[in-house]
Amino acid sequence: MKHLYRYLVAFVLLFLALCFYSYGSMAGLFVFILFGLLFEGAFWMKLFPRKKRRTVR
Repeated sequence: MKHLYRYLVAFVLLFLALCFYSYGSMAGLFVFILFGLLFEGAFWMKLFPRKKRRTVR
């Protein structure tokens, strides 16, 4: 269930990024393209999370 939730959130973020890119391109508003970049970055961070390193003591 945890993996399904992670992928569902990731693809919702991708959908939002595409919507913002599309609207920013049509309307010519750069702020929507920036929001698209923000949501795309969140998509990639959610799809491939960083792995925590273990410290050896």
